[in-house]
This record gives sequence, C-alpha cells and structure tokens, in this order.
Amino acid sequence: MKFTILINEGPYQHQSSDSALHFVQAALEKGHEIFRVFFYHDGVNNGTRLAVPPQDDRNLPKEWSALAEAHGLDLVICIAAAQRRGVMDADEAKRQGLDADNIAPGFRISGLGQLIEGGIQSDRLVVFGD
Repeated sequence: MKFTILINEGPYQHQSSDSALHFVQAALEKGHEIFRVFFYHDGVNNGTRLAVPPQDDRNLPKEWSALAEAHGLDLVICIAAAQRRGVMDADEAKRQGLDADNIAPGFRISGLGQLIEGGIQSDRLVVFGD
C-alpha cells in the first residue's frame, strides 16, 4: 500500500509527530511505500535543524532526517506555514532578505499542491494531529 502522511503538530507539543514517525517506520518495515510526508501548521517545526531538546528527550527533527536519508523519503514542509513560524531553507531566506536558514537535512519547502498530489497518488492519506 502507498501512503501519504500529513503531520499537523510540532515535535514537542503533541505526540502526533512521534506517532507518525513510528507509523512510517512500521509501514516501511512491512514493505509499504511512503509517497510523501507533508508537514503543515505547527508540524513544520519538525523540520528545523536548530531544535535542541534536552539530552534525555528524543530529537524528532534529527530522527525524521535520518529516516528520510535511510529510505529516500520526501519530507515536504508547507511554505506558508513555514514562513509564519520562521522555518526557512536557503532560497526562501534569501528571497525574504534574511541572513540565515534553519531547515533540517532531508526536508524541503513547497506548497499545498504537494499534499494534494500525495492524496491523489497514494492509496491512503493518514493524518496525525488536528
């Protein structure tokens, strides 16, 4: 089965991101395909490389990056939600006149069309968070 995953909550405010990460890992282990993981609303905060959780806590942005690298996952951050929350890749930071970017490895910024395409191309769209 082919899945697109939608994550609407940040990495530390709700268990949605953690649950989504475990779902994706389990789906891949069972041989399913993950077409895309789309981060929306506060979920875009999963894509910042500047998160520094306490040493005894999980670093979910790093875990998403590692999973994407290991399995070639397409991790897409909604551009409008990212701009509101200060999550920028190098191109967007330059376009906005900012002197730095903070997007984690393996993530990319794009529009809602990527979510729509994921819903069309996949057998199931699974949503984590409100």
